[in-house]
Amino acid sequence: MNYDNMTKTDYALFVLRVGIGIMFFLHGYPKMIGGVEKWQSLGAYGMGSIGIHFLSTFWGFMAAFSECIGGLMIVIGFYLRYFSLLLFITMFVAVVTHLKGGDGIMGASHAIEAAFVFLFLFLVGSGKIAIKSD
Repeated sequence: MNYDNMTKTDYALFVLRVGIGIMFFLHGYPKMIGGVEKWQSLGAYGMGSIGIHFLSTFWGFMAAFSECIGGLMIVIGFYLRYFSLLLFITMFVAVVTHLKGGDGIMGASHAIEAAFVFLFLFLVGSGKIAIKSD
């Protein structure tokens, strides 16, 4: 990594990645260690809101994985675009789940805001302060 060519944008992306990544790790860790029962209920609830009623355990695991492991990968900048896409999809499902559950726009606001952050990271990339810059 060549630190001589760092820009304010690289530092700003690093701060964003660390902040959002740590928060999503903390949000996803309890889901990840919750095991099969947690994954099944999470998957059935979330994916059921978009009309998908099969493989609930898999979908729940993927949501937990994208939040927990994806959060860590975003912090270090490893395969950032892949994990940002996973997290964007997870947040999209969360938005639909909140809206269909009657929570309204304010109830879905956290997921909407996070979806925009992950879409931004997907489009822009990790910057130079990353394990694997993309």
